[in-house]
This record gives sequence, C-alpha cells and structure tokens, in this order.
Amino acid sequence: MLRNDVHYADLTTVGDMLRAREVSATELMQHMQQRIARLDSLLHCFAFLDLDAAMAQARAADALLDQGGGGPLTGIPIAVKDLFWTSDMPTAAGMAIHADFRPAQDATVVDRLRKAGAIVFGKLQMTEGAFALHHPSIEPPVNPWGEALWPGASSSGSGVAVSAGLSFASLGSDTGGSIRFPSAANGLTGLKPSWGRISRYGTFELAASHDHVGPMARSARDVALLYSLLAGHDPCDPTSWVARPDPVNADACSRLDGLRIGYAPAAVDACDPELGPALAEALSVLAGMGGNLREVTLPDLVAGAGQWELLTGVEAALAHCETFPKRADEYGIALTRLIELGRQASAMDYQQARRIRMDLRGRLDALLYNVDVLVLPVMPFAAPTLDRLGALAEDPDANTRLISFTAPFNLGGQPAICLPCRPTADGAPIGFQLIAARGREDAILSAAIAFQRETDWHSRHPID
Repeated sequence: MLRNDVHYADLTTVGDMLRAREVSATELMQHMQQRIARLDSLLHCFAFLDLDAAMAQARAADALLDQGGGGPLTGIPIAVKDLFWTSDMPTAAGMAIHADFRPAQDATVVDRLRKAGAIVFGKLQMTEGAFALHHPSIEPPVNPWGEALWPGASSSGSGVAVSAGLSFASLGSDTGGSIRFPSAANGLTGLKPSWGRISRYGTFELAASHDHVGPMARSARDVALLYSLLAGHDPCDPTSWVARPDPVNADACSRLDGLRIGYAPAAVDACDPELGPALAEALSVLAGMGGNLREVTLPDLVAGAGQWELLTGVEAALAHCETFPKRADEYGIALTRLIELGRQASAMDYQQARRIRMDLRGRLDALLYNVDVLVLPVMPFAAPTLDRLGALAEDPDANTRLISFTAPFNLGGQPAICLPCRPTADGAPIGFQLIAARGREDAILSAAIAFQRETDWHSRHPID
C-alpha cells in the first residue's frame, strides 16, 4: 500500500521502494498528480505540466523495473526550473517573450537526469530571466511555510515545489544566491557547486561567469546523489571542468574529526538577533561531531557584493542583446533596470569592478586554504515577510546587504551548500551555508550529510 507521506520520501528511499516493487512508478506518479492538483492552485509553483507524458514515462519505467533494469532515479518524478531547455516542454525562463519557446534538445543537466531514469514531468516557475522579480504576467509562487513569507528568488518555484512535496527534488540556478535563497526560505538543502562543475549548456543565461547550476532537495544525501549524476565535463560547455569530482560516500559521513571549520562572529553581528542562537547551535552540533572550530576574519564581503550588480548587468545586457532594447516594452521593471545598467556602464567602471572581484576571489581562496569549511548565514535574517522585502526594495543599499553572504561566492566561484537550522519562534525557516575551496564539494557535502544525521530540521515539512 502506498504510504500517505511518500511524497516526502528521500530519493534513496523511494528508489529502493520502486526497485523492490513495493510501489510502481505509475502509482507514484498518480499520487504526485493528485497532490499537485490539490495544492498547486494555492502555491503557483508550476510554469508548465505535462502529466499525460509523465504517466507514459512512468509506465515505461515500470516495464524497465519489472525486468530488473533502470538507473538510480528510475521512476522518480522530478520537475526542473523553467530556464533549462526541455525538448518536450516549453522553456520560458520566467519571461513573457519566451512563453512559446520549445528547444530542439534538452539541457545537458536535464539529459543527465533522464539518463539516470528520472521522470522530468514539469517546469517550475521563476523570476524573470533569473533576476530579482517575477514578470508582471506571472503569479508568484507562495511559500508553503506561510503565504506572507518570501519564497526566495530566482528558483522560487523549485523551492516551493520541493518543500511542499510536489517534486522529489529539482534543479536550480544560482547567479547571486538563487539556489540558496529559496532553499533557506523553504527549509531545503541546496548546492551551488564550484563554477564549471556542472554544465550550463542549454540554460538561459543571466550572467555567464556568475551562473551556477545545482540541485535542490530535502536532504544533503539527496543533493549529493544528484550532484554525482550531474557533475562532470560536457563537450557542449567548454567551461565545464574535465576533472571528475571526488566521490562522497554518504554512508560513511558520520564524524567530522579534525575538520577545520571557520566561523566569523562579525558576520553574525550584521544579522538579525534571532540568527545568532540558530547559527551558534549549528556550530555546536558541528563541534560535537569532532569539528575543529576556528575564528576567522572575512574579507570585505559587502564591498565585493556591491560590484555584483554592475558586473551582472553587463553580462545580462549581452545575454539579452537579441531582444533588448528591441522588445524592451515586454520586459518587467527589475530586469529592464539591470540590463540598462549594464548597457550604460563605462569600460572604466566595469574594469574597476572586475579588479575588486579578482581581489575578493584571491582573498577568499586564501581564507579557504586555511579552513576546510566556512560557516556563514545565507542572508542576514530568517525567511522575510513579503512586506519586509517590499520595504527593503526602497532602500538602495538593501540588495547589497541581502546578497552579501551569497554573491561573493558567485564572484569567486567557490562551492556552497545551504542547510536548514533551527527556525524562528514563529516557524520561519532559517538557512546557513557551508562553503569550501573551489573543487571541494566533497568537503561540504560530507559535512552536510553528517550534520543532518545529528539534526532533524531538514525532515520537517510545512504541509501534510
């Protein structure tokens, strides 16, 4: 008999159930279809669904599983952010001008999901062009932890769908925090890998040198599994790394003996008071598993984050040069402002911003040479209310503060994983980050899996 809460099962568990034939892929897809029908009219996280095609894929998965075949994700429904090309569904990237775009092929990451057996059954809503706000024509997704809470950006639909049990995992993209913000706001685990670790081929660009592709799920173990399937060189993306990532043995991740864990009290001082105790508790858990806590001094993250918008604007202007300004009247206000900033930037200003970026990257590399893992907040507050976020929008320095713990690691290219820790007294999710040197996804994934063996915050869910 199908478990009533099977929609919250982790990938390993549901995969074992499918291979043991305790549940069929068809039954599982029907269950998810019924759940989506009940909840998505309230949560608005899907941009496109093709459930008839999904049922056909489920029947094919059952036939394969009946023969003892299949991959690690065979029969598992997974929806993806709507900026990844899908040959069987439109890919709009949250933009009205691309609503009818149907790619001729899948993005490399979608292809790798399918080859692992996943049923890619839908596209998840996102902000326009993966920037700050949803296009005016789009109903923004609703955070399942509370309709007054921000769902995160830009992978908003991905965060909501996975948190609410409408998809077992998802793919997101992160240019300034867009995997980590919705993961933190929705109580999820999300990985921004090193730049180039996962192919960007077939992904709508916001800013090519800042864009990172990564998995979002409900546990670090699931994220590690997805990362192992997605990472690796892609001939279609010459910026993807040729070197294979170091493997992570999830079953062996139980202790952190000798792991050098950096923490910066000054970072917490810049946050809302409620974040301090939550992060202190997370550090205590890490230390209790053998981690060696070391106080560190951070480079000026705010100054680095202050260059992010200009640098992103220049790259976004190039990414949109075929449609902007020719079709500027079809763009929303936030993306318009970003592109115009990039188009108007002088070469001198751009080069100065690049110099600050290079300096920041070097300082971060030096810091992460002396610690194995750095612990930081994701943002300076818990999942904010929409009212608070609207008030922040009126403050010209607010966006820089918001991205000061995330964007520097897009500029530097280091990997970061968001994990849920103790929520606020009102139940608003709080996320924190583990960050490592470029190429050391194994360090943060191992530490994250171990941390979640000792805590249960990642296993709490907002909706029955």
